[in-house]
Amino acid sequence: MKMNDVTKQHRNLIAGEWVEGADVNENRNPANTDEIVGLYARASKDDARRAIAAARAAFPAWSRSGPQQRHDLLKKVSDTIAARADELGELLAREEGKTFAEAKGEVMRASQVFGFFSGEALRQTGDAIDSVRPGVEVMVQREALGVIGLITPWNFPIAIPAWKIAPALAYGNCVVIKPADLTPGCAWALAEIIHEAGAPEGVFNLVMGRGSEVGAEILDSPEIDAVSFTGSVETGRMVARTCVAQMKKVQLEMGGKNPLVVLDDADLDTAVNCALNGAFFSTGQRCTASSRLIVTAGIHDRFVEALTEKLRALKVGDPMDSAVHIGPVVDEGQLEQNRRYVKIGQEEGATLVCGGEVIEGDTPGHFMTPALFTGTTNEMRINREEIFGPVATVIKVADYDEALRVANDTDFGLSAGICTTNLGHAAHFRRHAEAGMIMVNLPTAGVDYHTPFGGRKGSSYGPREQGQYAREFYTTVKTSYIQA
Repeated sequence: MKMNDVTKQHRNLIAGEWVEGADVNENRNPANTDEIVGLYARASKDDARRAIAAARAAFPAWSRSGPQQRHDLLKKVSDTIAARADELGELLAREEGKTFAEAKGEVMRASQVFGFFSGEALRQTGDAIDSVRPGVEVMVQREALGVIGLITPWNFPIAIPAWKIAPALAYGNCVVIKPADLTPGCAWALAEIIHEAGAPEGVFNLVMGRGSEVGAEILDSPEIDAVSFTGSVETGRMVARTCVAQMKKVQLEMGGKNPLVVLDDADLDTAVNCALNGAFFSTGQRCTASSRLIVTAGIHDRFVEALTEKLRALKVGDPMDSAVHIGPVVDEGQLEQNRRYVKIGQEEGATLVCGGEVIEGDTPGHFMTPALFTGTTNEMRINREEIFGPVATVIKVADYDEALRVANDTDFGLSAGICTTNLGHAAHFRRHAEAGMIMVNLPTAGVDYHTPFGGRKGSSYGPREQGQYAREFYTTVKTSYIQA
């Protein structure tokens, strides 16, 4: 794809063919809304039905293909993504707003994910078990589940599609993916790579478009065996209701209101850097962002002063400028939501110590300075509801016990962090924090591709994503009894 080719319509991939859509989506740069990143076809319900039918037709042969074929495909995809990292990183920065450094890092993560699952295609195992009945052998094997519907969000437009597509294909499933309508570019580029790497007709299908049409067809179709969704809590609950009613397997990754606990004995520089990275990088648009900074009284004032100084030094602007730390938020709607929560925080009595201002760049874009609130309580809306922007709050507590109670007092449970030099507190927090991922002296955002990803409570539902744990969702277990 030529980065400056904005006249080309990027079409949907259905049954191995590039197909025009019902209408066209203008994908615009959030750092310069005058710039069209590309034109992307929006699929209709009929397009989605054809994609699902193609996947169903391809499933018998692909599910019984040898692991070498699946390995070779995924390895080629991995290598191609890495070879095109600069180009894809620029595309990601231009359509989603991450800085180029963060965008290229996400692209490399997608390459690593495909590389890992190319190995998993060869590492599929089972069990041979002695029966309690003499002369009977028992074999337990994992088999491909079927046709998987994937619905992905806008905030990680290449990494999240990668960590859903790669295991689905590695374990012999066929895929129909609907990326976020706001950021179709990276998913289209990934589809192009998978297609050119030699994916058989119908094994992988891309249908871009609105959730109300394409997403609804994926959820409603009896030919879809399972759905993996990443997005908002409200939409996730609707996905779950729809899938459970049809007895479809479902996997959900939703929101977070992640705590970062800072204890009196923490190394101040480590704590400030963890908060800065976790709360504000990627413009705070991460479900793992440290949105609640729970700080004990003895270090509170020093922590706030040092973090505020760091925040004021951050440069907000064009994500392709190497001097910029924070790019734009993804669109006008997200910017308005951020502004609304800044106002809510002030109305609730919190103190806005810095940021929260909409600023103008050299080009028309959705720029906001990172906001930090102090004097907050855990009952405030800004501490209960996911904002999904560069907004963090400080909650002052007396000691570790109160910090742990406040950290767990949330409807979410994705990631939780603690900054401390006390091994006892670190060990206790790892055991008692009610989250799926625990970080000690690390930002709450930032995970490895070969380990399980997911949370508890309102953050996640169903088997974990990534690493070997992905097989729990993308395969089904078959037990065979054999009389010798």
